Amino acid sequence: MLNTFTLSDFLKKYKTNEDCLEEIKNIIYSNGVKCKICKKITPHYKIKSKKVYSCQNCGTQVSPLANTIFHKSSTDLLDWFYAIYLITQTRGGLPALELQRMLGCSYKTAWRMGHQIRKLMTDEEKGLLSGDVEVDETFVGGKGFNRIKVDFTERPKEVVMGMVERGGKLRAKHIETTGKWALREQIEKHIDPKARVFTDQFAGYHQLRKLGYSHYSVNHGKFQYRKGDAYTQNIENVWSHLKRGINGVYHHVSKKHLQAYVDEFTFRYNNRKSEDMFALVLNRVVSVRRK
Repeated sequence: MLNTFTLSDFLKKYKTNEDCLEEIKNIIYSNGVKCKICKKITPHYKIKSKKVYSCQNCGTQVSPLANTIFHKSSTDLLDWFYAIYLITQTRGGLPALELQRMLGCSYKTAWRMGHQIRKLMTDEEKGLLSGDVEVDETFVGGKGFNRIKVDFTERPKEVVMGMVERGGKLRAKHIETTGKWALREQIEKHIDPKARVFTDQFAGYHQLRKLGYSHYSVNHGKFQYRKGDAYTQNIENVWSHLKRGINGVYHHVSKKHLQAYVDEFTFRYNNRKSEDMFALVLNRVVSVRRK
């Protein structure tokens, strides 16, 4: 991950809450603010002590923060921007405890901010994966596997399915089961039928040729890791980084929020060549609305 926007750059550009509000206004109204009453783009000025701008002609007010993750938040915009900066400068994410320490806020506030920022770190998933695509599934979180004595009160592991273009995009989804219907649903939803699909010998993928895909596999059970063009090292590297982030950074991720963390990881992977991750995430406020 490249980083051309340094902390020094951040501190010079964003000194006050007003600087941050102006930035959000410029992102959302990149072509100028169109007044609903005047029905045209008009000059707007900021109203003192409020987070709104007023039309110079008729006085109609607009709020750049409406329907964004910043809407109705009591946290300073400067803290929001700093949190986004901190989170986007890491390779594997930033836990709420660390964000709490760096912002000097409560854990509850840091946790909520992290989840709201994570909503910005989602890919739009335009089009289907094509070319050569590696597919695999993995288990994350919980315990209970490969144990001499299993405690049935323990939280079970969750399934994450991944599909990655060689040299391209990643799609990763939290699914309920490794059954063939669950795998088929994701493959048909995300992979071009003309793609070459590479997997291991897991039985759930045996159906791919019947579905019209060019399917190739390697048998890891027989220590076969490459057979011509057939290998799955790319998706296995994805799992290695994902688990390092979840286990090493966040330590515990609930079933409810697992997809959000997977989305964050996927976003980082797909934008790994971005020179300014902060700007990339901040500009997502236009397309990602508050829920």
